[in-house]
Amino acid sequence: MLITNDVILEHLSEGVVVLDASGKIVSCNPAARQITGYEQGDLEGKPFHALGNGEGDLFQYQYERDQALLHKKLVVESWKVNKNGNRFWCESSYAPIFNEDGHEGFCVMLRDISERKQMQIELMKSEERYRLMAEAVKDYSIFMLNPEGYIVTWNDGGRLIQGYTESEVLGKHFSIFYTATDLIDQKPERELEIARDMGAYREEGWRVKKGGSLFWASVVLTALFNDQNKLIGFSKVTMDLTERLRSEEILRQSEARYRSLVEQVGDYGIFMLDTKGRIGSWNEGAKRIKGYTAEEVIGKYFSIFYPEEDILSGKPARELRIARATGKYEEEGWRLRKDGSRFWANIVITAVYDAERVLSGFSKVTRDLTERKLAEQSLQDRSNEYRQLVRELTTTNDALSAVNQELEEFTAIVSHDLKEPVRSVKSYLYLIEQHIEQQKYDQIGASVAKSINGTQRMQDLIDNLLKYSQVSKTGLKREKLNLEDVLTEAELNLDDAIKKSGAQLSKDIAAKGLVGDRVQLAQLFQNLLANALKFTGGKMPEVSVRSWTESGNVRIAVTDNGIGIAEQHLEKVFGVFKKLHFPNQYPGTGMGLAICKKVVERHNGKIWAESSPGQGTSFHVMIPTNEPTTI
Repeated sequence: MLITNDVILEHLSEGVVVLDASGKIVSCNPAARQITGYEQGDLEGKPFHALGNGEGDLFQYQYERDQALLHKKLVVESWKVNKNGNRFWCESSYAPIFNEDGHEGFCVMLRDISERKQMQIELMKSEERYRLMAEAVKDYSIFMLNPEGYIVTWNDGGRLIQGYTESEVLGKHFSIFYTATDLIDQKPERELEIARDMGAYREEGWRVKKGGSLFWASVVLTALFNDQNKLIGFSKVTMDLTERLRSEEILRQSEARYRSLVEQVGDYGIFMLDTKGRIGSWNEGAKRIKGYTAEEVIGKYFSIFYPEEDILSGKPARELRIARATGKYEEEGWRLRKDGSRFWANIVITAVYDAERVLSGFSKVTRDLTERKLAEQSLQDRSNEYRQLVRELTTTNDALSAVNQELEEFTAIVSHDLKEPVRSVKSYLYLIEQHIEQQKYDQIGASVAKSINGTQRMQDLIDNLLKYSQVSKTGLKREKLNLEDVLTEAELNLDDAIKKSGAQLSKDIAAKGLVGDRVQLAQLFQNLLANALKFTGGKMPEVSVRSWTESGNVRIAVTDNGIGIAEQHLEKVFGVFKKLHFPNQYPGTGMGLAICKKVVERHNGKIWAESSPGQGTSFHVMIPTNEPTTI
C-alpha cells in the first residue's frame, strides 16, 4: 500500500495545521482537531490567530510568520482557546512551505503543554523569592525582609559589610543597623512605608555594624509584589561607600546629567534598569507611552510592562541575558500600559558598563508603533484584497505573475514620471526666487512660463493616469457591436486631426460582428488611429484598417506608413508613460498604448505591434467572439 503525506498526517500524534501565505488555515489533522476541539470544517479558511487570545493577536501572529519566514523556523509558546472557550497553553512550531514558484504557506505543529507549563509556574512561584535576590556577592549586602521588616535571608556581602553571620540576623528586625537617632525618629518603619507606597526607597546615610561602628551606606529598599499585586516583602541592598564616596559622587553627577538629557524626550520611553532588571530612572516619554509616573515604577521589576504569557515564559529575564551576552537586544512585540491596554512596541535594551567594563545595568528605549502597525495592517489588508481579486480573475499562474509584474512596473514608473514635473516646477520656482533676490525681474517671465509648462505636464500625466485607471475600474458592459460603427465613432472623435493631416484612411472590414464594451473599444481604436496620425515623420499619413475572423477571434489590424518602431521596443511601447522620442519631436504622455493594452486585456484579448524603422507600423488586436454579458 502506498503511504502518502496525507496518511502520515492523519496518524500523527502531534497536531498539524497547514496555513496559506496570508495565515489562513488550509487543513488540519485529527490530532490538531482534538487539541482545539474544532471539526475540520470549523477551521478551514479561518485566520490562524482565531485560535489566539486577546485583542490585536493578528499583529503578533503576523510577526511570528514573518520571523518564521526569515529564520526558516520559529517555536513560540502562548495561550490558545479551544472551541469551548477554555484556554490552554500551546507550543506552536512554524515551518515555511515552499514550492517551485516560491513561498506557499506554513506548516504549524501544535502541542498542548498546559501540564508542563503548570509545573513550571509552580516551580517559578516557589523560587520567586530567590530569583529576586541577587546571588551571593561580597561588595553588596543583599537580604530579604518579610512585610513587617524582619530579616528572612542573608548573603555573604552582609557578613563582610555589616559583620553579622546569617544565624545572628535571621528573624531579627532590620532596624538593628540604624543609629539611635534614626530609631527615635522611627526611620526604619517610615522607610518600609515609603517603599510600600512608592515601590522603592533609596538614600545614602549612616548605618551601624555589628561592633557599633558606623559606615556611610548606599541603601535601596524595594517593595516586592506578587502577580496579584500583593506585598510579599522587601529586598534591601546596602553598599559600603565609606572609601568610595568620592567616586560614587562623580557617578551620581554623571547619572544626573544623563537623566536631565533624556528626561524631556516625549516620543521615546527611555529609562535605566539595574543589573537585575529593576527600574532606576524614568523619562517623560515613558510616562506618556506607558502611563506610569516615575514614583509608581522606580524600583519595580521591568516585567510589569509585559503580557502574562511573556512573564510565564521567562521572557523579561531572557531579554536581559541576551543583552548581557551580545550587548543589545531588539524586537517588536506587545507591551502593557498602566491601564492594562496593549500597544505594539519597538524595544531596544542595551547593556551598560562602567569604566572597568563591569556591567552596571541596562538602558531601555521603547517606541509606540501601534499607529504605524495599524497603518501597515490596513495597507496589508488592502493589498490582500487586491491580490484576492487578482486570484479570482486569473485562471492561470502565468496570468497572475503577469498582473503582479505589471503592478510593480506600474508603481515604479508612475512614481518616477509623476515626480519629474514636480522637480521641474520646484527648480524654476527656486530660480524665480533667485531672480527676485538678485532683482533680475526681466528673467522671471521665462521661469514662470516653464513652471506653467511643468504644471501642465503634471496635469496631463494625472489626466492620462486617471483614464488608465478608469479603464480598470469601470464596469465592462459587453454587447453585440458592429465594428464599422465603432470605427466611425473613433474617426468622428479625430475628425479635426484627420482633416488637418490630410490622411488617407482605407478600410477592409471582412469581420464586422464584435462583442465588447462600445465606449472602451471606441477609445482603443481612437488611440491607435491617433498614433498613426502623429508618428508620420513628415509624410502624409496613409492608414488602413482591416478585420477578419481567425480561430474564433476577431482580428483587427491598424497599419500606417509612419516612422516605425525598432524591434527591441515593440513590447516596451505598451508600458505606462513609455515614450521613445523627445516631447519636442512628438508631444504626449506615453499612456495611449498602455490604455489600449488594458482595454484589450479586459476583453480577454491580446494586442501586439509589427514594425521596422522607417517602414510604418501595424498594430494587431485579437478579441474573442463570445456571447454578450454584463460584468
